[in-house]
Amino acid sequence: MTNKNDNIIAEEARAMEAGEETAASGAAPGGGGQGGRGRAKRPRDTWATHTGFILACVGSAVGMANIWLFPYRVAQLGGAAFLIPYLIFVALLGFTGVIGEMSFGRAMGTGPMGAFGKAMEMRGVKGGGRIGKIIGLIPTLGSLAIAIGYAVVLGWACHYLVASLDGELMAQSDMGAFFGGIASDFGNVGFHLLGLAITFGIMILGVSRGIEKVNKVLMPTFFVLFVIIAIRVATLPGAGEGYLYLLVPRWEALLNPTTWVYALGQAFFSLSLAGCGTLVYGSYLKKDVDVVDAAKNVAIFDTIAGLVAACVVVPAVFAFGLDVSSGPPLLFITLAQVFQEMPFGGIFAVILFVAVVFAAITSLMNLFEAPVEALQEQAGLSRVASVGIVAVLAVAVGLFLENGSSVSDWMDVISIYVIPVGAFLAAIMFFWVCPRGFAKKQAELGRTKPLGKWFDIFTRYVFVGITALVIILGIFYGGIG
Repeated sequence: MTNKNDNIIAEEARAMEAGEETAASGAAPGGGGQGGRGRAKRPRDTWATHTGFILACVGSAVGMANIWLFPYRVAQLGGAAFLIPYLIFVALLGFTGVIGEMSFGRAMGTGPMGAFGKAMEMRGVKGGGRIGKIIGLIPTLGSLAIAIGYAVVLGWACHYLVASLDGELMAQSDMGAFFGGIASDFGNVGFHLLGLAITFGIMILGVSRGIEKVNKVLMPTFFVLFVIIAIRVATLPGAGEGYLYLLVPRWEALLNPTTWVYALGQAFFSLSLAGCGTLVYGSYLKKDVDVVDAAKNVAIFDTIAGLVAACVVVPAVFAFGLDVSSGPPLLFITLAQVFQEMPFGGIFAVILFVAVVFAAITSLMNLFEAPVEALQEQAGLSRVASVGIVAVLAVAVGLFLENGSSVSDWMDVISIYVIPVGAFLAAIMFFWVCPRGFAKKQAELGRTKPLGKWFDIFTRYVFVGITALVIILGIFYGGIG
């Protein structure tokens, strides 16, 4: 009986793949209509180049966590010793979760709602399509919620960029009060809306003409700008002490469980594992792309971004005798004070906040893409209408979160209770609900060398277990990423 059921599921999987290939060529399965109802299926956008896809995924991963959290974690939790558990978790999660979400999206040709629904149908669950779509709402709405909060931070960065350009930032006598005025109730409406307008303006153009093209410019520029700042920081008197504190390993930290917990959290959240953004980007991916290679590059460049940021932040803070804090104060108060005291600091403040704005926009596009794609695919709306609806929601909710405490509480709730749950659900759907071997087959598309037996073991058991652990630890510690 079991073999018969498995054969039925395998046949359904093959039928689904055939239908997706037909849809990708411009004709919808089921007699040329969506779902066989005669409605023409809109051609789905795809990445124009492999490089564009990788840079977009790197852009989604490289964000505020690399700039204001990673340097703090390294400095406080063992220096170079912290990198040992961090790199272990990056490799483990990159070669399981990141590959899985990319492959899941590509296999189903849709975002989390559609992908979860198709997975349930493949399993033969009665009403599985509807049930899966409802479950898929969790990561989709989680992505929207975290994006709404993240947009507030982008607004702060836009304000600081303009203030550094016109000299206002360097003229501040109390940087804490300056930031406090911005991060207050309705204290930054104009720049908040500016950040959203730029982001949604790019997204309206679509995946290949908008998101991909912009990431091809912004991501390389981000790395170049941060390297420029790192070179300048290296010339500061006293920076050497910061390098020692950052790079000399304090091995005793490895005996502290907290070091491993926060290394896991940093790797998990920095790689954008949420069951939505990476999955959606994967759904625009062509079949001949090697997702294993793509996941490897995302993990490498995300780690490099964190290390470069650490080599900027920690030595600069030490050079001027300030404290290495975490979160928004590090970027918007501490580093701003550093540039005030640094010769030609105004110029380097501009460079920093240009890079920060770039990182925020590329991450935000990824977060907003999940609900936009859901409206397009599940409601049949146009790209412009979908982006417009999400934009209205982002403004209507986000303006009431401009207070620093409000947005912090909002982000904590979403990151602790929703984001890791979305990643867990996506892992269950792809590695357990879909037929056994289906995930491995999809991950091997575009590769000349097949994956080993390790893939099923590490994805079905290790990654799913780690994701469940992230949920538990996040609740216990009050957030680990």
